[in-house]
Amino acid sequence: MSDDTPITMDVPHGHIADVITHLEMRTRPEIAIPESSLSIVEWKNPDPEEYLNLFRAVGERWLWLSRLLMDVDALTAVLHNEQNHVFQICCEDDPVGLLELDFSEAGQCEIGFLGLIPSFNGKGHGAWLMAEALNRAWRSDINRVWLHTCTLDSPFALGFYKKSGFKAFKREVSMGPDPRLLGLLPETAGPHIPIIS
Repeated sequence: MSDDTPITMDVPHGHIADVITHLEMRTRPEIAIPESSLSIVEWKNPDPEEYLNLFRAVGERWLWLSRLLMDVDALTAVLHNEQNHVFQICCEDDPVGLLELDFSEAGQCEIGFLGLIPSFNGKGHGAWLMAEALNRAWRSDINRVWLHTCTLDSPFALGFYKKSGFKAFKREVSMGPDPRLLGLLPETAGPHIPIIS
């Protein structure tokens, strides 16, 4: 088989597969923060249950899963790690989004999670949230900011990240159990991905 022959494989029933694209930014851009009716509030030492409620509200549509697979002690350790900065995005006093910036690796910041609940998407808040994220990520000791998205995510995510100044540097394929069939998310989650049980 030559190197340019397409490779296909069956995804076992009860599983889902996706292509993950990693993107990075190696130079701080000019950051102009647009006006928004939303606010960003640092969330110090979040309660894991409250955190997961917001995580689900933001990510259920896109089958966000990673935090749901963690036991409470492991999740608490991540959320209370001083190098991992967690923020609530609020509309007045109500949390409507989530941002996480991970400074665990010297000289780098990973935008671990960035998103709003569905009713706040498509209203221009995304550009504001990204500007806020980049403004906080590009500290004086940072020379690289990176993130990743996947084919389970919003179809607009990759284009949005590229428009924000990120460049793709790696791609990988992931396969695992469907979180809806594990009971971690309702069967109505991820309506763009059919359940094959």
